[in-house]
Amino acid sequence: MENQTVNEGKTMAIISYFWWIGLIIAFIMNNSKKNTFASFHIRQMLGLLLLNVAVSLSYKFLGSSIGMILGLGTFVLWVIGLIGAFQGEEKRIPLLGDMFQDWFKSIG
Repeated sequence: MENQTVNEGKTMAIISYFWWIGLIIAFIMNNSKKNTFASFHIRQMLGLLLLNVAVSLSYKFLGSSIGMILGLGTFVLWVIGLIGAFQGEEKRIPLLGDMFQDWFKSIG
């Protein structure tokens, strides 16, 4: 990836990992001047937030122990994504990152 693209999009990419409000801010910031690096991380975080909602809703059906494990797993995936943004890498989160890029390809 071009270094200038990463440098210009790094702030938006990092902001996108700060829950819903950060994602919305990054999306708006990226909307005026599209940056492929920021768009990549916005798609990753959108997927993680939707996964987090699904995990939260599953507590009732799966029980609190399994729900807590899934919640911890989602947190670990979030940390991996955030580290990738800080390091300037388009590092897809394990297991689901490819799907998030495909599902949300119209974003960015």
